[in-house]
Amino acid sequence: MTLSDGMIFGLCNPLLDVSAHVDKDFLEKYKLEANSAILGDDDFHRKIYDEIDKKPDVEYIPGGSAQNALRTAAWLLNKPNVATFMGCVGNDKYANIMKEKATEVGLNTVYQVTDKAPTGTCAVLVTGKERSLVAHLSAANLFTVEHLDKKENWSFVEKAKVHYISGYFFTVSLETIMRVAKHCNENAKVLAINLSAPFISQFYKDRLLEALPYVDIVFGNEDEARAFAKHALNSDTTDIKEIVKAIQKLPKINDKKRTVIITQGADPVISSTDGENIMEIAITKIPSEKIVDTNGAGDAFVGGFLSQFIKGESLEKCIDCGIWVSGIIIQRSGCTFPEKMEYA
Repeated sequence: MTLSDGMIFGLCNPLLDVSAHVDKDFLEKYKLEANSAILGDDDFHRKIYDEIDKKPDVEYIPGGSAQNALRTAAWLLNKPNVATFMGCVGNDKYANIMKEKATEVGLNTVYQVTDKAPTGTCAVLVTGKERSLVAHLSAANLFTVEHLDKKENWSFVEKAKVHYISGYFFTVSLETIMRVAKHCNENAKVLAINLSAPFISQFYKDRLLEALPYVDIVFGNEDEARAFAKHALNSDTTDIKEIVKAIQKLPKINDKKRTVIITQGADPVISSTDGENIMEIAITKIPSEKIVDTNGAGDAFVGGFLSQFIKGESLEKCIDCGIWVSGIIIQRSGCTFPEKMEYA
């Protein structure tokens, strides 16, 4: 398939990642767990930034789940403007940094800009090879459907073949999500979402379940899948294969089969497109001494998948690319890329 502008469209919360290494005592101080993701309390968790800003290894990296995924896809495709990302930012230097970094790898950003709040941030607290994410949405929480409805912006929705929305965006604008979902259904386009974090299924399950009949591809990891089973499906099972089957069989508004893809860290990726047959694809394990941190690995997997999906590649090839690029990302700090892309 020939690549053209705007083939992938994404919605999420653009955040500037503020990343630093901390110890377990630091996590306990702020009542956090390794390998978790939460929305931070404005008073209690804001103090984290005061501490990590002073650390010698602190880094500022463009983030936000779908923005990371689309940056990854853009880097892999090596063609500017194939992917377009939309979300809300503040009128500040952090937004300018994110836009500049996104443009460097070819991602087209169509930010909504507000003066009512600063650009959102996410504290990325790295302990060993794991990371704990504490997000403060700030401006990202102020995205409105009016931005999407502007003629010049809606044109990106109309142009795209694949639409990707992170679970985090379900906390912001269900109206926007449903507008895109219905457009995909009416125009035989592909809609993909990510479960993103256990708290999404716990606190926003009604929003997830409202959108799911329109969803063609569901991404997630094993913890997110188990949280969805518990809170959205009212199921006690922790068997990932059974959860994949259950998600695949949830009601759908059209005749297209839903594909469910669940990653499990170093264990095989589990996928199904019919709710019965399960595909297991082994991970190429990265030696522990080469792993820098796992932040952005799941987002990179999605970006790798989408980069091949829009080219019409097989499900196996799409997953293979996701595995390959997530392996690259965990050998780097945050969701950043080598100068040279070597995936074939």
